[in-house]
Amino acid sequence: MSEEILINVTPRETRVAVVENGMLQEVHIERAQRRGYVGNIYKGKVSRVMPGMQAAFVEIGLDRAAFLHASDIVRAAPSLVGDAAEGGGSASGPTPPILDLVREGHEVVVQVVKDPIGSKGARLTTHLSIPSRYLVLLPYSRMVGVSVRIEDETERARLKDALQQLGRDGGLGFIVRTNAEGQSFEALAEDVDYLGRLWQAVQEGISQARVGTRIYEDLPLSLRALRDLMRRDIEKVRVDSRETFDKIHSFAQQFMPDMVERIEHYPGERPIFDLYGVEDEIQRALRKEVPLKSGGYLIVDQTEAMTTVDVNTGAFLGHRNLEETVYRTNLEAAQAAARQLRLRNLGGIIIIDFIDMTDEEHKRQVLRTLEKALMRDHAKTTVYDMSPLGLVEMTRKRTTESLERQLCEPCPECGGRGSLKTAETVTYEIFREITRAVRQFDAEKLLVLAAPKVVSRILDEESAAVAELEEFIRKTIRFQPEEHYSQEQFDVVLL
Repeated sequence: MSEEILINVTPRETRVAVVENGMLQEVHIERAQRRGYVGNIYKGKVSRVMPGMQAAFVEIGLDRAAFLHASDIVRAAPSLVGDAAEGGGSASGPTPPILDLVREGHEVVVQVVKDPIGSKGARLTTHLSIPSRYLVLLPYSRMVGVSVRIEDETERARLKDALQQLGRDGGLGFIVRTNAEGQSFEALAEDVDYLGRLWQAVQEGISQARVGTRIYEDLPLSLRALRDLMRRDIEKVRVDSRETFDKIHSFAQQFMPDMVERIEHYPGERPIFDLYGVEDEIQRALRKEVPLKSGGYLIVDQTEAMTTVDVNTGAFLGHRNLEETVYRTNLEAAQAAARQLRLRNLGGIIIIDFIDMTDEEHKRQVLRTLEKALMRDHAKTTVYDMSPLGLVEMTRKRTTESLERQLCEPCPECGGRGSLKTAETVTYEIFREITRAVRQFDAEKLLVLAAPKVVSRILDEESAAVAELEEFIRKTIRFQPEEHYSQEQFDVVLL
């Protein structure tokens, strides 16, 4: 499988694309004025404690107070060796009441684990974790864990033993990342040394920082992409900025020397995202409908509560029978849905509505295809069994806004509903508003300002109704089209 990472840099924006076999799989965007906060460490102050929610709100210098749950507050540091996903550990045992952990006015050192999304503030933890190329440092833990994605038991044991030796003197915990598979003891030792020096600097920052100060900031997107996305099966990293290429090259020489030869500067005149068709794919990823090669299609609908993916056969009729047609469409849809979730960075609760199948083996195969397609996703996913209605419930970890929320805003015409009132509906709203206005205020004439389409409809199709209304209210009504009015907007002016 051919896989490349493309990095497009402009003065105000950096974009990273992961392309597999010529198809865009992931897009990451970072803008200079709106860098994400995930991974940043702050010294904060508890502004409000909510016992009923088992949580506190903490001021860390952002626009909105951030959210800290009792379960995310460090208590007794665990001392164990075990398995782990890529992330920090947490103290075992029942969570004590929030008032036993923090009080209003307390100063706390916290790390952002989820960016502000919509109207919600950032999500925080005091279980600090700092990633490097191969490891994640857990400074408040003695745990040594290995990513569950490293499946070879011999390799797991080797890595675990190496980290126990390396971390013995420092009293720090570590999680071994997937990238560490096959790495030498010396490479792991370099990472442990780097993280130790970095943690020492963070500790000095903690002792000196004021409330609301950022103590540690994660790497910029171009370097994070190299650290987090670079794997053995990545053939090339192509960067279209000479300055950024130099930084990435220097970073790679220090932390991943075996990958340096795969990093290239792209000097071409044609934009790198155009060369690979990434721009067109991004535009398609903002649409609801996703066509399938078979003639079927998906409808992807993102809401506040969840994301739904509806599978339709469309023009695909198949060559055998209905069950076979449905099965083939669902198999293709399972792969396409997994790609869309990753490409659009959709998280939270996701419901995929496959077309109803009667064959139990077909259902198992579709579910297995979906799970296999999700294996390459960097975000943690959990898939549940298919319901009798053909629905598959799943979750995907969300730490940043989806692609649509990053690039788009709610439509000012419809207020984000996705639909507009018809000209007919607005016409009758205007008639009701006129009747309401003349009952409340005295006026000789009325002037109605509305969108040209609405005014045109009123004067053509509703002229008889207007005459009846003028006779009923005993006043003259004049209609004036306004080009800048949206279809739903109108004003009734008393003259």
